[in-house]
Amino acid sequence: MGTRRPHGRWAVRAFPKSDLHNHALLGGNRQFVEVRTGRNAAPLEDRLSDIGRSASENVIRETHEEAGLRVSATHLYSVRHKAKQPYDPDARDFYKLFFLCERQDEMAPQAGLETSEVGFFPPDKLPDLSRGRVIESDIHAAFAFSNGAQQFATFD
Repeated sequence: MGTRRPHGRWAVRAFPKSDLHNHALLGGNRQFVEVRTGRNAAPLEDRLSDIGRSASENVIRETHEEAGLRVSATHLYSVRHKAKQPYDPDARDFYKLFFLCERQDEMAPQAGLETSEVGFFPPDKLPDLSRGRVIESDIHAAFAFSNGAQQFATFD
């Protein structure tokens, strides 16, 4: 997409893409479902939001594909510009949208084609994270938002 300039020329502007993540929290123990990407995972472009789907539709679809869980997206709790946060470096520019999700069934999580391992973990016993995709503060923010300690979505 571009902006029309005088004399019929178009100025093309590049906009950051959106990378969507979900955090599913359960009951009183508030466990987090961690989806770790395997070495043969799809490239980042395949994990970004699909054109024609809303952010919540993309999160719901990705959660089912990567972890076998049926969820509904209930809250957007953080929007982060990846380049301005302590994630692993990336040549591309995009925003990371983080959603809290609620499970819609009691199915056990199962690794999908793009994941090597899925499971539920308390915030003080997280496995090694794929720091290009998620960092510890993203997960702790999910718990803070869920228990009311953080009342508004964070950004930047």
